[in-house]
Amino acid sequence: MKAIMVMFDSLNRHMLPPYGGRSVHAPNFERLAERAVVFDQCWIGSMPCMPARRELHTGRYNFLHRSWGPLEPYDDSMPELLKQSGIYTHLTTDHQHYFEDGGGTYHSRYNTFSFQRGQEGDAWKGEAADPSPPPHIGGQSGNRLMRQDWINRKYITSEDHFPQALTFREGLEFIAVNRNADNWFLQLETFDPHEPFYAPERFRELYPHAYDGPHFDWPSYGRVKETPEQVEHVRYEYAALVSMCDYYLGKVLDEMDRLGLWEDTLLIVNTDHGYLLGEHDWWAKTVQPFYNEVARMPLFVWDPRSGKRGERRQSLVQTIDLAPTLLDYFGLQIPEGMQGRPLGPIVAGEKSEREAVLFGLFGAHVNCTDGRYVYMKAPVRPDNSPLYNYTLMPCHMRSMFGVEELRTMALAPPFSFTKGVALMRTDASSMTAAHSFGDLLFDLQSDSQQLAPLQDTDAIERMSGLMRSLMRESDAPAEQYERLGLEP
Repeated sequence: MKAIMVMFDSLNRHMLPPYGGRSVHAPNFERLAERAVVFDQCWIGSMPCMPARRELHTGRYNFLHRSWGPLEPYDDSMPELLKQSGIYTHLTTDHQHYFEDGGGTYHSRYNTFSFQRGQEGDAWKGEAADPSPPPHIGGQSGNRLMRQDWINRKYITSEDHFPQALTFREGLEFIAVNRNADNWFLQLETFDPHEPFYAPERFRELYPHAYDGPHFDWPSYGRVKETPEQVEHVRYEYAALVSMCDYYLGKVLDEMDRLGLWEDTLLIVNTDHGYLLGEHDWWAKTVQPFYNEVARMPLFVWDPRSGKRGERRQSLVQTIDLAPTLLDYFGLQIPEGMQGRPLGPIVAGEKSEREAVLFGLFGAHVNCTDGRYVYMKAPVRPDNSPLYNYTLMPCHMRSMFGVEELRTMALAPPFSFTKGVALMRTDASSMTAAHSFGDLLFDLQSDSQQLAPLQDTDAIERMSGLMRSLMRESDAPAEQYERLGLEP
């Protein structure tokens, strides 16, 4: 038994041909849909990058208890459980967040890993002199990430130097070397099509358009302030990067064809979340409500045990389901603390009995969907209090907790999933002013684009009940109910 996961970052479901997208050249995603099962109700869980990957490892939500951070000592890590049971695990990635303070415990859970340098503001090439970028627009201008990105790009001089190309080359090499071995899991993960939207010219040429404005391939996280021409341009830049992702996905499919791996190899193709490209007059993610463009994700699964292909599934699924799916595939016991469920039976044709799912960002809206309605519950107080981080690994994305944060530290009793381990509790703040949007309810059946929030008392009462039930199942801290104005 073998398993391959091809994971992208910020891949927009609605732009892919299998999900009705007509603006992006992506024939290999169409080819994949013919070969695998396509999930129509796959939703994000914990946002953004590393919280989503913690779910990938642990099979449970984490956004109710802490912000972006490492795996915790009490966490059950799927690749580590595989490794401990004799399943060889390998990660090849260009995702630089794995190698920062807030992600430093993930890559070492695998038997081996490789890291391809140069994405976004990866602290890669050292040049003391400031680079000289062309005139440009975008919220990252002038900061450390953009400075480093312009240095990194100087060393990416041909397509085979692009981090994504190198990541897939390493993944394909692992497949070729281990094609005759048994019991292995490969996670082939690229940061693309995450911003900045920088792709080789041959993919950009797929989207000819007239644009003579300043350089723009890295939108800010905020309201759209750019012209319609600039918005259109950056959408084409994103589309070019998706087409690059499609091309390299095709290489994996080709290798599975060539080596006959479809007979005994599970294939999962997924992402962590989507990305707003001007929809709802917003760029990016995390600073606004999680509209469907961000919250609904593409997911494709080929399971050789059932052999189902070219079919679609309507069951509610999430990233938390991937860890139990892989453990189940290799015949391992699923830890009691995992909230996710194996997807194998659903791929085979069974209908999930899951009624609803949660998703959100630490300190922002808590969101609940049953597949038809999406209910977004905002904080009730302008200061978003009370809010605490619970952790034994006091790190943010690119820094450790500050001294002022640590001075608020108190010892908190264990949660149901911490294996009897008490935690550090510190005062916390959020990266978004979610309270300013208020509560939102959308009926996706009548308003798929989420343009008109509803005031439906019965639907709100039902969705609030589902939300509270799922929060209780997650052993949410008591203050989360208070913060949201919910009865426990």
